[in-house]
Amino acid sequence: MKIIKLSVLLLSLVGLSACESEPARLPILGPRQGVSTKVVDGKEVTDTLYHQIPDFAFASQYGDTITQKNFEGKIYVADFFFTTCPTICPKMTMEMRKLYEKYKDDPQVMFLSHSIDPKRDSVGRLKQYATDLGVFGQKSWYFVTGDRKKIFDIGQNAYFVSAKEDSDEPGGILHSGAFIIIDPQKHIRGIYDGTRDEVVGEVSEAITLLKNEAGK
Repeated sequence: MKIIKLSVLLLSLVGLSACESEPARLPILGPRQGVSTKVVDGKEVTDTLYHQIPDFAFASQYGDTITQKNFEGKIYVADFFFTTCPTICPKMTMEMRKLYEKYKDDPQVMFLSHSIDPKRDSVGRLKQYATDLGVFGQKSWYFVTGDRKKIFDIGQNAYFVSAKEDSDEPGGILHSGAFIIIDPQKHIRGIYDGTRDEVVGEVSEAITLLKNEAGK
């Protein structure tokens, strides 16, 4: 009986050791878009196809067009805001700026803030907004504007956050306070509340996990 108990204990310890050595990974969020099948070494292998952020084209505070190519191979943190937002945006921007200051010299990390009020948030206004924040001239944090329908669509259907007109909301627009982390494969790997004091630590931890995952 003692031998059996010892064997069970040893197996448990081996299993625990294996679990402890398994590196932590962030989940891939969003709906699965199907599977692909290929043959590797004569065997059929099935891969899950996960949701990806689709291609986009928006105007930045520099007046140029920003697309997925600007973020190719990068980890980036995205959010949705507008410059005249009277509620959650100032807090979100403050927390995003803290993240920017932490990673501004890191070539693997970028930031993308979508204005959901393109009627007022012109390229010139976004330039002034970035200047007031002290981040104009840095090509790692883009503030973008464009067709409102396209911005609402990418918010709701790609990032899965609220972004729509609502006359009952201050400023007339309902939007999420989320910070969304996108990996180099365009997958959503985390959604965090950008209005919380803890968000900088949470996002930083997630970025570290993604870097470890990529071996960088």
